[in-house]
Amino acid sequence: MNNRNLDLFLDGPPVGAGEHPPPTPPGAVHPAVRPRIWTVAQVNRAVRLLLEQTLSRLWVAGEVANFSRRRSGHCYFTLKDDAAQLRCVMFRREAARLPMDPEEGMTLRVFGRLTLYEARGGYQMVVSRLATESDGGMWKLALERLRKRLEAEGLTDPARKRSPPRFPRTVGVVSSLESAALRDILSVIGRRAPWVRLVVRGTRVQGEGASLEIAAAISILASRGVDVLIVARGGGSVEDLWSFNEEPVARAVAASPVPVISGVGHETDVTICDLVADLRAATPSAAAEAAVPELEAVESTLERLAQRLGSALSARARSRRRRLDRAHVALLRRLHRLEAASRDRLERGRVGMTVGVRRQLRHNADRLAAAAAAMEALSPLSTLARGYAVPLDLEGRLLRTIRDFALGQDFKLRVVDGNVSCTVTPPPAREAPEAAVGA
Repeated sequence: MNNRNLDLFLDGPPVGAGEHPPPTPPGAVHPAVRPRIWTVAQVNRAVRLLLEQTLSRLWVAGEVANFSRRRSGHCYFTLKDDAAQLRCVMFRREAARLPMDPEEGMTLRVFGRLTLYEARGGYQMVVSRLATESDGGMWKLALERLRKRLEAEGLTDPARKRSPPRFPRTVGVVSSLESAALRDILSVIGRRAPWVRLVVRGTRVQGEGASLEIAAAISILASRGVDVLIVARGGGSVEDLWSFNEEPVARAVAASPVPVISGVGHETDVTICDLVADLRAATPSAAAEAAVPELEAVESTLERLAQRLGSALSARARSRRRRLDRAHVALLRRLHRLEAASRDRLERGRVGMTVGVRRQLRHNADRLAAAAAAMEALSPLSTLARGYAVPLDLEGRLLRTIRDFALGQDFKLRVVDGNVSCTVTPPPAREAPEAAVGA
């Protein structure tokens, strides 16, 4: 502390060198020393300056208590040990970089400067960095806590992970537009699979709010008809990669309807995004290689497929030919059986029809003979055969009574074997007056 700062704490102006103030009665103020009256603000300002200029920045260890994050983003807590406690504040800019809020009773190491809040006269430490006593600090603790929660929900279960398509047509990439990681991905895919369509969604990959942007980019690209997604950024510190360790990114990756390949950081960097993704690649370039096949591999695969297709078609053709041959033989056998059965039915039908026709003919002949006999019995010819004759006029009308016969009339007399021509003549005188019929 220099003399100028010491002067702030004197009650009056300094006494000149070699001078001695005159003796002063008890209870009285020496007239050479005029007392200075300080304001409260001056006192607090002097103490603040004394603290800030006397003590440099330092690390302090202790247990955290009453940690709270205000709406303004500032964090307030108390650091204590068995004998004392120290009030601390961490302003919004530094607090935003914390991966999690410390738990009550957690042992912390904080780095910052001591100061006095003049408005209240409160002695406190302004913290710029905060770490745990364990290896990895707050970052490792927050990462492990989120990993366990996601693991309990099954989001890191290998059984739910999907294999990327072997031959994607469209690949989506979520990364910074200015990053070397994106340039590496474009170079690898352009070399290995120039026919693949690329859809890139640029986003911030670190800093406050970057995780929400990454999650939104994943959701947007997954709904744009891509076949596989690559989420990538280059290497960096734990703090640089922390956006990929936050829950929004993990949820977006797990909810993606298409497989997601994570290519975040270097091979030694493991993030929550890596654990939830369907496939973890060591680097962004490795992610691009995993997303698309190499041109030579595609050509080799096409050749194998062509051979397999030719063999399959030949085998299928042979199988179909054998099936057709068997069907042809079976059809011929069936036709022969049907022909023989039809021939048998026709023969049986012919025999049955012949028998039936003969039976019907005999029946009809019997009926005809009976009818003929009946007709014969009723026929006038049968009467004529018994010696009778039937008179008919020349037109064939039957002459029944004497009035039908006129004198000199010609008529026919039908006998059993023909007709006899006759003429009506007058009867002889000696006979009765009845008309006489002469042949």
